[in-house]
Amino acid sequence: MRQLVLKVDVDTYRGTLIGVPRLVDLFRRHGADATFLFSLGPDHTGRAIKRVFRPGFLSKVSRTSVLAHYGLKTLLYGTLLPGPDIGRRCADVLRGVRDAGFETGIHCWDHIAWQDGVRGAEMAWTERQVLLAGERYAEIFKTAATVHGAAGWQMNAHALRLTQQQGFSHSSDCRGSRPFIPVWNAEVVNCPQLPTTLPTLDELIGVDGVDEGTVHESLLALTRQAPVTGHVFTLHAELEGIKLAPVLEKLLLGWRQQGYTLVSLRALRARLNPNTLPRHEVLWGTVPGRSGELLVQGPEFLVAVAD
Repeated sequence: MRQLVLKVDVDTYRGTLIGVPRLVDLFRRHGADATFLFSLGPDHTGRAIKRVFRPGFLSKVSRTSVLAHYGLKTLLYGTLLPGPDIGRRCADVLRGVRDAGFETGIHCWDHIAWQDGVRGAEMAWTERQVLLAGERYAEIFKTAATVHGAAGWQMNAHALRLTQQQGFSHSSDCRGSRPFIPVWNAEVVNCPQLPTTLPTLDELIGVDGVDEGTVHESLLALTRQAPVTGHVFTLHAELEGIKLAPVLEKLLLGWRQQGYTLVSLRALRARLNPNTLPRHEVLWGTVPGRSGELLVQGPEFLVAVAD
């Protein structure tokens, strides 16, 4: 059976309030399952202005119309405007996703703080961010989260260990090609990683003549052949849940025509035996169309056996 996972990263207050309910309606109309990963603390999107000095960031902004997709108010949160507390103000929206039958999990506490700060952060800072998100999730849903998907595919050694220590059934914190058990500097972390395998729409739009009218064709061309373990596609409530919803609808129809069942991360995880998953190193790398480095699936980790 061909499976394609729909993983929804929810980064902002606007995306939660507007994009998430629209995605729930769209998925239900198309009989698609999905996993929603929530930012649970303050929306400080405006603080992303610091990324202007990152190589490739300005070109990405110009390609993907950040102002049009995120709105002016969102781009001022955390600077000229106070950042709204997403988890507190949108708790009913989050519970509505669960009540509609979709898997829910943790994206982060503060999206900008995590994405821009976790790589070099110490244990205390990392643990506080993870615990804040976990406590808010439990407050909203009255149960612990079972899945984690890192903001911006950014992690550190402490964060990876915490996916195991916090008892997550599975995580999706990196880019890669197939499910695996992560290894960081020869340390095995026993929490299966289900990496994003496909490029995101904002990585494709504006490159090689691809625009919003043709981007679905580029992505469908990449999914004609299905890997044994399926694909994981990451979308964003701020994009596919609002202005890019027509593109997403074309993708859903196209994937159905290609024979895919559209599922959640937990459905993919249910098919896996962690004891037989390959172990792969996790490394820092780059992805075409995205600025900066992010966590990627490295080579298979093979332990040499002495004669």
